[in-house]
Amino acid sequence: MSGMEYTAPVSTADGPIVRTVGVNKWFGDRHILTDVSVSVERGEVVVLVGPSGAGKTTFLRTLNRLEPVDSGEIYVNGQRMGERERDDGKTASISEKALARQRADIGFVFQHFNLFPHMTVLENIWHSPVRVKGERRSEAIAYARELLARIDLADKADARPRSLSGGQQQRVAIARALAMRPALMLFDEPTSALDPEMVGEVLQVMKDLAAAGMTMIVVSHEMGFTREVADRVVVMDEGAIIEEGDPELVFTAPKHERTRQFLSKVL
Repeated sequence: MSGMEYTAPVSTADGPIVRTVGVNKWFGDRHILTDVSVSVERGEVVVLVGPSGAGKTTFLRTLNRLEPVDSGEIYVNGQRMGERERDDGKTASISEKALARQRADIGFVFQHFNLFPHMTVLENIWHSPVRVKGERRSEAIAYARELLARIDLADKADARPRSLSGGQQQRVAIARALAMRPALMLFDEPTSALDPEMVGEVLQVMKDLAAAGMTMIVVSHEMGFTREVADRVVVMDEGAIIEEGDPELVFTAPKHERTRQFLSKVL
């Protein structure tokens, strides 16, 4: 696997790249997220862990407003996501076009690859930078080829996604997200849909990204990866953050009983 180089976009925003304050989310009468407040510094790798149904994926999806919140504030790269402050001090939703511009700063890699089946691998990667960010097609194609070379898939540029293995498709999905030159990458269980022998190739790309200084928030059940790569692990249970800290410390000396119960099943 080639080393993944990455140069983060220059930002004039001060403070953490992600900051959430008291985020709450309900699905009907189910309280999915409860007062979730977290900050992520630039270049930090944060891994969200916890039992199934803890709210990890929902929280990840609120960060770029794929999932609207019922209360709380979310700031990414210095901007309040999905909202603006009115003259009367209240907030109002921004337009879909403005939200799309905010989302362009955030790469999202899903459990399932969501590649466009009618496009080639190369087209999948350069399409959004041209359509969403207005990049020159020639420059976007050149960068797409560069990204494919970095993930050792240069020879698959003209292939259709269906001809690739699951691991290859997920690597293309990562390259597609990187093509937008995001300030932040979100990963939602990126290896959970893969056969075991393909997991390593995807995790290696993520490790290379982390080593290159990419800011990443990852939902993962890969505890070895978490231990090796995460700067901080955040443990969620029943929609709330119950514990966070250095992975080695949390894994070897958890403070919360629910954390102990969870780790006893996965370590």
